[in-house]
Amino acid sequence: MPADGQIVPVETEKVDCERTKGLRYRCLIERINKRIQAGRRWFSLEFFPPRTVNGAVNLIGRFDRFVEGKPLFCDITWHPAGDPANTEKPTSSTCMAGAMLNYCGIETILHISCANISTAQIKDCLENAKNLGIRNLLALRGDPSDGSETWTFFEGGLNYAADMVRFIRKEYGDYFNICVAGYPTGHPECTSYADDLRHLKEKVDAGADFIITQLFFKAETYLKFLRDCRDIGITCPIIPGILPIQAYQSLRHIVKLSRLEVPQEIIDAINPIKDNDEAIRNFGIDHTVSMINDLFASGLVNGIHFYTLNREVATIEILKRLGMWCEDHTRRLPWKTTANHSRACEEIRPIFWRCRPKSYVHRTSNWDEFPNGRWGNSSAPAFRDLKDYYLFYLKSKSPKEDLLKMWGEELMSERDVWNVFACYISSMANSKGVKVTKIPWDDEELSPETQIIATNLHSINSRGVLTINSQPNISAAPSNDPKVGWGYPDGYIFQKAYLEFFTSKENVQALKKLLPEYPLVNYHIINHNGEADYTNCDQNEPIAVTWGVFPGKEIIQPTVVDPIAFKFWKIDIIKQKIEHTQPP
Repeated sequence: MPADGQIVPVETEKVDCERTKGLRYRCLIERINKRIQAGRRWFSLEFFPPRTVNGAVNLIGRFDRFVEGKPLFCDITWHPAGDPANTEKPTSSTCMAGAMLNYCGIETILHISCANISTAQIKDCLENAKNLGIRNLLALRGDPSDGSETWTFFEGGLNYAADMVRFIRKEYGDYFNICVAGYPTGHPECTSYADDLRHLKEKVDAGADFIITQLFFKAETYLKFLRDCRDIGITCPIIPGILPIQAYQSLRHIVKLSRLEVPQEIIDAINPIKDNDEAIRNFGIDHTVSMINDLFASGLVNGIHFYTLNREVATIEILKRLGMWCEDHTRRLPWKTTANHSRACEEIRPIFWRCRPKSYVHRTSNWDEFPNGRWGNSSAPAFRDLKDYYLFYLKSKSPKEDLLKMWGEELMSERDVWNVFACYISSMANSKGVKVTKIPWDDEELSPETQIIATNLHSINSRGVLTINSQPNISAAPSNDPKVGWGYPDGYIFQKAYLEFFTSKENVQALKKLLPEYPLVNYHIINHNGEADYTNCDQNEPIAVTWGVFPGKEIIQPTVVDPIAFKFWKIDIIKQKIEHTQPP
């Protein structure tokens, strides 16, 4: 265990998927136990589903920002009034959990309650979660849906969280990791603190893997609860749940719902500043950092679970002060990975979706297997149709009004379009003084590796060769290179130069005359409807454009150019163009 008060950096944990015998997905409880045994610290986060589609888009943007800090997992609460099991409703609990897991790359826990629903409905909820790739659940009894304070039994259903745990284990065995809730001061409806501890042990004995506690305001409250749990034979991990105080009204609301008492010293501290949100938040940050340091100093705590209330500023500041926010952005692969267990060992993708990984994940979400040795031949049915689902998670994270300020309210000529691309590549402001940080085909700022060739790209974009994807030629760069590095330590990275762009018919005619003089250059030219389609590539033979060489490993080739996949990517390009040229 670490010494009292010692800060142990958060380590980036590579997915255990070397191409050797024994390939497997490492479940969450295994990873939690491994960190506890090694004395390594981690954090996790809770969010609730929003009420609107725009709110869902914004929340996914928040997930993408939080994932940079490397949370071990995140969870989504269960909102019975929001049709929580509906996988096609963007604001449902299950849909948000699926997006977090599959499109944001975060290990995800889905809350699920048994209140007021039948076992058949519960089974449907579990099947929906399983079909999305979710492997972790937080099993709860839940609150009465009619808002009453008195619990009533539901005929044909399950009445306690322990019943839910037993049901999940009976129906699914060990497929799901199951978390349950613990109450450091006792559940408000329980007859006594001791009885509540016995109920908690019943949930663990029924098959729960670990516990996350309800919020508390003093470290000693949790530590006493932990000791009491151990005394009655609860041995599984018990993760403290922390709510940073961020606003006076939200604190009052949470306390009312949870029926907790706020210590008098906290009331005395915040009453004089209750109308100053910034002062309240700063107090909450200081208080939370101090309390977590006390928990760490006990030598009994490794992980902290944050109730974020869907906010980010305070939680990130707390994590940074504690040294728990990961600043190491080492990549396992050169593209953004997903956390779905079925894709844990995926190693190869076409380069075309490099800037739009969520689109690629959706396109291939119906695949049974994912390439991890070599890219096989593509086939027409392999890529899912973009029309068959409401792709709210592919929408830009930036408001359309902000995008129009970057790109211009009106584009009067081709040169106006060229200037947008040129400003993006050079990270310059447009004629209105607005910095262009996004284009329709890349919702992020310019990547570090693109900056290597930014001068050349700016030159050709300024002349009507409008680039949407590129990579520089790289030969034997160290795998820890801050711009192009990825993969295992002490390796070397290689890349073929790659360029993808829009241009005019006149330029295409010139290229068709010029390219035969460069037989080592592979090309594929296609127009919007596919009627013009020229290539010197073998349609059935993908070309590796990125590979890594690592000590004691086989060569990894994570990105390829595949002529068949390119035609599906062309559809994505056109859809993005249409979406972003519609009036707001």
